[in-house]
Amino acid sequence: MSRPVVRYATTADGLEIAYQVLGDGPIDIVIVPGLTSNVDRNADFPLYGGYLRRFPRFARTIVLDRRGGGISEREVGTGSAEDRMDDVRAVMDSVGCTRAALLGHVEGGSIAILFAATYPDRVSALVLIETPTRPFAAPDYEAGRSAAEMERGAAAFRAAWGTGRATFLITSDAPDAEAAVEALGALERSIGTPSSIVRQLRFAAELDVRAVLPLIDVPTLVMHSPHTPWPEAQARYTAEHIRGARYVDMPGFGSWDLFKQDAFCDAIEEFLTGQRPPVGDVDRVLATVLFTDIVDSTRRAAELGDRRWRELLEKHHALVRKQLERYRGREVDTTGDGFLATFDGPARAVRCAASIREAVAGIGLAIRAGLHTGECELIGNGVAGIAVHLGARILAVAGPGEVLVSTTVKDLVAGSGLCFADRGVHTLKGVPGEWHLFAAEL
Repeated sequence: MSRPVVRYATTADGLEIAYQVLGDGPIDIVIVPGLTSNVDRNADFPLYGGYLRRFPRFARTIVLDRRGGGISEREVGTGSAEDRMDDVRAVMDSVGCTRAALLGHVEGGSIAILFAATYPDRVSALVLIETPTRPFAAPDYEAGRSAAEMERGAAAFRAAWGTGRATFLITSDAPDAEAAVEALGALERSIGTPSSIVRQLRFAAELDVRAVLPLIDVPTLVMHSPHTPWPEAQARYTAEHIRGARYVDMPGFGSWDLFKQDAFCDAIEEFLTGQRPPVGDVDRVLATVLFTDIVDSTRRAAELGDRRWRELLEKHHALVRKQLERYRGREVDTTGDGFLATFDGPARAVRCAASIREAVAGIGLAIRAGLHTGECELIGNGVAGIAVHLGARILAVAGPGEVLVSTTVKDLVAGSGLCFADRGVHTLKGVPGEWHLFAAEL
């Protein structure tokens, strides 16, 4: 399934801020990021993945990268708190969002607090995740950390940045720690360099928004997860000094476990909408996902020219849809030269992939296919969940003409007469663990 389009908003000082919009619910949520955000990758990781799976069901969800990080304008320094507020305002203006709930991560929470106090007519609610109002300790603020602790933390973060071990410290319960570290390393390197990260850490350390807390006059939820490295006392201080704020201490932030992420998001949804999603509101079903794409499509398009390539694509799409209908597959998404479909039986999905391969060979095209069976979330006409990500990653390692499947698919079609060739164990980009893959022989 294709990812949301990345767009750019231009700030008052001429910088370009990357953002995405997901869903179209009755309320708007703007996610104000902390240090670890790249809008191209957030959905695959626990720090933002739960929000991006869940929030679009009930809200238009707007996520951005801070200046100097992710895929926003880089090498521009950290900017001031005022600049960071301008980033949020520019994105809201770009998407026509006049008023939104702001969800702030760590130092992003401090920016959200300042924004709510400065532009109260544009903020309907605040959700603050692990947000300290002042990182450093002070005589009247015992919740903060000493200067020595902050320096040691910054040095350790810089030394580990790019290896995955910096952000691994703020996640929990990874099913495969080694694979998680490797995937997080790629995420870290896509966010910024060690030096730029230290600059951002120093910016965050200098923020002190305590004086602003009494000015907040919107419903506020303050959340803390017990496994995180941020002191609970800091989150409690934030909640105690915002009038009427609600404090929730529960696991889920930084968890790789989808159900913990859902519980965390349930609390946020209830706060913002007044109700939790009823049991069964989200349909979770066992399904087989099938991804296909055309081999060497860029080269073929260049050889044929736009008009002839478009005509060939139309024939390809018609043949794929004919086979999907034949094998009772449901087309979920079509992007360029690729298809995503789901099936309620893995054997039919494998046979459908093979039939598509044979059908398009008749018009001079070769395809590859990737399949996985697992729990999928049905969201409107779309699907989401780790099974979908796995299917896409399996497709990415399939060879020309290959119908590549996971062990789960192979095991579930026992007795169907299908045969498979062992393709070995693979590490799939962005997915923890190692995965044994097989090529269907038919």
